[in-house]
Amino acid sequence: MIQSRWFRSGVGLASVLVAMPAWAAGAEPPQIFGIPVDFVLFGLTLLGVALFHDKTLQVALAGLAAITLYKLGFSEFKTGAGLTGLGLHLAHEWVTLANLFCLLMGFALLSRHFERSNLPEAMPAYLPGGTAGCFSLLVAVFVLSSFLDNIAAALIGGAMARQIFKGQVHIGFLAAIVAASNAGGSGSVVGDTTTTMMWIDGVNPASVFDAYVAATVALVVCGVPAAMQQNALQPMSAKHGEDRVAVEWARVAIVLVILVFAIVANVVANLHFKALLDALPVIGIAVWAAILVTTPIRKPDWEILPETFKGTVFLLSLVTCASMMPVEKLPVASWETSLGLGFVSAVFDNIPLTALALRQGGYDWGMLAYAVGFGGSMIWFGSSAGVAISNMYPEAKSVGRWLHKGWHVTLAYVVGFAVMMLTLGFNPDAPHK
Repeated sequence: MIQSRWFRSGVGLASVLVAMPAWAAGAEPPQIFGIPVDFVLFGLTLLGVALFHDKTLQVALAGLAAITLYKLGFSEFKTGAGLTGLGLHLAHEWVTLANLFCLLMGFALLSRHFERSNLPEAMPAYLPGGTAGCFSLLVAVFVLSSFLDNIAAALIGGAMARQIFKGQVHIGFLAAIVAASNAGGSGSVVGDTTTTMMWIDGVNPASVFDAYVAATVALVVCGVPAAMQQNALQPMSAKHGEDRVAVEWARVAIVLVILVFAIVANVVANLHFKALLDALPVIGIAVWAAILVTTPIRKPDWEILPETFKGTVFLLSLVTCASMMPVEKLPVASWETSLGLGFVSAVFDNIPLTALALRQGGYDWGMLAYAVGFGGSMIWFGSSAGVAISNMYPEAKSVGRWLHKGWHVTLAYVVGFAVMMLTLGFNPDAPHK
């Protein structure tokens, strides 16, 4: 009897999922104040992520479930309506999602290799004293973020600052560390999840590299006043590096091998096996091949993968939500839209914003990479790097203090964007698919 009831319920649900899209096919999908319900649900999901930092995975999964059920019942996917449309949609997106999954999990191991190499602990020994030393630390974070995940670069910078300044770190300097990590990753396809997404999607890495025009300017604009703030609070002593740390160069070499595998695999596949990029997660496979090949040399920290898995599922949930949006209803891609997305990314996660932009097309990808990358630095929860630093320094979890003490980050974003517009202009890239 119970089985029969469950069976009838299942058949009834299947009938609804099949019938309701047929009803919706002949009518305009529902809107709220002229905004498609898809975007309303997506916006509520991002708002939930911004408000409930300790429940981000649950919020993202709930949002994905809500959007999927809505598309099944009241709208349709670009690939069709109902369960068939959902299946075709996932079949179309699986390579991108698999690549992103493999890279996020693999780069977490890469970052841990770099941290355990002792190079971050050895670097302060080579920094000068005074304000110049404070600024040099930000430059080091910028450089690290160009080949490490920006979260790892920010955490390394935060750890170095705590050690050098004896725990007395200015809020403005913490904001600058986050800004430096986001700026450094904005021009590199292996430096930030957003730029990695662009790379996976087929955007030319040279297009993303243009972001460094704005990012370098922004680093100076926010870095100099931040260094002065920090030096006034707790000066950097030129003697902080008397105790030298032995660097484990084997782990540094492993980091380079993993990066080379990823880049070479992408280049070779683009030149000779382009069909493979659409059929298999080539870049992700290459990264994991490098990890396994180098395991006999130094064992990776496999124990970090369960926690990394949660963060990866969270990001993939948001990316999947973005892939279901009717992007044809978004504002036209322009420099004004790009500038605005930078401010939006200070409140909402930049991963789904990038996913929406990639689906829409028509952007200058270097400008967008800078906007969504650096823009998230303006508020402490606007980027994963900011959340990570604030967990290390709880006193930074204040929007008011972050904006007041880190005023130079917002100024740097606008100045960097203006310099990019004046020197390079807005140059929409050719369709990359």
